[in-house]
Amino acid sequence: MTTYDDRASLADLTSTAERVRRSVESVIEGKPEVVRLALTVLLAEGHLLIEDVPGVGKTMLAKTLAKSIDCSVQRIQFTPDLLPSDITGVSIYDQQRREFEFKPGAIFAQIVIGDEINRASPKTQSALLESMEERQVTIDGTTYTLPSPFMVVATQNPVEMEGTYPLPEAQRDRFMARVSVGYPSPEAELQMLDVHGGVSPLDDLQSVAHAHDIVKLIEAVREVYVAEPVRRYVVDLVSATRTHPDLRLGASPRATLHLLRAVKASAALAGRDYVLPDDVQSLAAPVLAHRLLPTAQAQLNRRTSEQVVGEILQRTPVPASHARGEMPPGAAARSF
Repeated sequence: MTTYDDRASLADLTSTAERVRRSVESVIEGKPEVVRLALTVLLAEGHLLIEDVPGVGKTMLAKTLAKSIDCSVQRIQFTPDLLPSDITGVSIYDQQRREFEFKPGAIFAQIVIGDEINRASPKTQSALLESMEERQVTIDGTTYTLPSPFMVVATQNPVEMEGTYPLPEAQRDRFMARVSVGYPSPEAELQMLDVHGGVSPLDDLQSVAHAHDIVKLIEAVREVYVAEPVRRYVVDLVSATRTHPDLRLGASPRATLHLLRAVKASAALAGRDYVLPDDVQSLAAPVLAHRLLPTAQAQLNRRTSEQVVGEILQRTPVPASHARGEMPPGAAARSF
């Protein structure tokens, strides 16, 4: 398996991302944009929320991404009787040693799959808050650091379905992006029957990247250049959500940081070490929409958060010089 030292270039590292993408698309057929977004969130050190009706491959996408990377994986099936300690772990008294011993929970993995997260109570959902934001867990006054890379991939059914609890705003805000898988095209569904009709597509799937590779990819993404006009463009988009008449809750400063990190990862996946406004526009809805709360009147008018974000994109001026695709100063020396 290929590994990289600290002097590896972004071009070398993005080849690893391409292998992971092809591996995931070998199972999740006909959804390249969904796979790309999942990989973008991974490289941006974020967490992914997959929301859709049952049976469209939400859990399969999460498991495929996890298996394509040689990382530790834990799956949590969220149910109404799940306890917070089932996620974070618990201290158990050892009678022989006469001391408490900490038993780590499922959160102590590099890829954590939270299946049907909105079937657990808000109390249990809140057990993820500290780990998702600070990448650590505090139990009985002791803080434990989580491994790197660390990513939560959660699936949820629409809130209209039976047995679901809506995710609290603080929980949704910690997910970098939300994606809807959607139904496959007839051609992709027919190919799915031919290829995966008899066996599970995960049986023969092999890891194509190591945890060390992903860490190096993340480090490379951090070095992607974002010009000041593009940074201001990000801030203007997020600020517009806080004053829009159809929204009673806009995006938080955390959303601004998440959008910036996501567009850096998107640029790296495109083979660039600098960000363009196109990167921001393509990721604005996945990163911002799930954090926004429409007003009652907007809901009556059937206005969705995605529609509001699209309207904000149309109204917000795009940085003129970078809109034409010009590289920022010094980018030529860093490009590959």
